[in-house]
Amino acid sequence: QVQLVESGGGLVQAGGSLRLSCAYPGRMFGAYGMGWFRQAPGKEREFVAAISWGGGMTTYDDSVKGRFSISRDNAKNTLYLQMDRLKPEDTAVYSCAATPSRSWSSAAKAFAYSDWGQGTQVTVSS
Repeated sequence: QVQLVESGGGLVQAGGSLRLSCAYPGRMFGAYGMGWFRQAPGKEREFVAAISWGGGMTTYDDSVKGRFSISRDNAKNTLYLQMDRLKPEDTAVYSCAATPSRSWSSAAKAFAYSDWGQGTQVTVSS
């Protein structure tokens, strides 16, 4: 199983910004839909955002809509998550994932993703 590698996490004050990156080496990156998920301590993993293989479609969980932006650079095999106006409730381990499925209806479902990263910690202090 190919591992994705996240970076960019850290500690930030409420209202601040972070930009996460996810490298997907050795793959035809442009053939995969990509997503970001997060898991806070004691909570279930939850969907954050997804982007289609070509980048033409994006979707967000309501809790991050208007504050987070997902993007991709297929030439660099890299996925991004720009997080602005961060809140303490955004604190979690953020993981990126890849899916070969072209079915957009399952973009927010973890079961649709075949490859996952180890995650990067994001901590937002109040």
